[in-house]
Amino acid sequence: MSHNDRQMNGQHRPNSILDQFELPPAKKGKQRLARLRTVWRESWEEGGFLHQRWEEVFQARHASWHEVAVWIKTAALFGGLSLVVMMLDAAGDITSAALKGLSDVPATSASDGSGLWGTVDHPVRVFLADQAAHLAVAPAALYAFWQLTGLLGLVGGFFGNAGARIAWTLWGLASLAMIWSAAPAGGCAAATGLAALMWALASIFALRGLTLRPIVHNHPPQYQFSPAPHLHATIPAPTPAGDDYGPDNVHPLQR
Repeated sequence: MSHNDRQMNGQHRPNSILDQFELPPAKKGKQRLARLRTVWRESWEEGGFLHQRWEEVFQARHASWHEVAVWIKTAALFGGLSLVVMMLDAAGDITSAALKGLSDVPATSASDGSGLWGTVDHPVRVFLADQAAHLAVAPAALYAFWQLTGLLGLVGGFFGNAGARIAWTLWGLASLAMIWSAAPAGGCAAATGLAALMWALASIFALRGLTLRPIVHNHPPQYQFSPAPHLHATIPAPTPAGDDYGPDNVHPLQR
């Protein structure tokens, strides 16, 4: 009996794995790497896990939403929601920074009403400053919000956004009303008309591509009806040979 054999319950047991010396850590690491390489190679072979996932991604480009794999739908939904949250967060930061920067400009002292733009801009500043005295908001914040609304309406309308075009229209009408109300009494009509012309020129870009003509879509009919006459004629059934009794069709016993 060798020295590695053990005696259990009076019987000799041969050498087993438990009796072997443990491999050094370096050899264990090499074995794990070799096993990982084998698993990685087998997963990319035909029928492997990664190979099937790649085939599902490749087929998703030409498949409908209902035919796409569930894990791709889940990943797309989570990615879309994360992107929306990031965009909303960035938009909030940008809007706050823009409002803060615009609010640093005084509402009334920046323009004295001289020049074309001053003729239009100064009445708006004066109107908002007078109204802010009765509200719990600073005049500079109202003026910044007025500027930001017009800028977003102009840019969004240029790219064809319907909501931005509605905001641009309401912004222009409100601006004309403010200018008519706060402009000097002798020149309110001229200031309002000048503002209307500026608004109309800017609307060339904000309402780009908008048309008032109804769009008529002429689609060919899916089913073409071709009328054709159909004649329905009833053909009498032939008389059996045994029932032909003569010209008057009377049985001989009935004569």
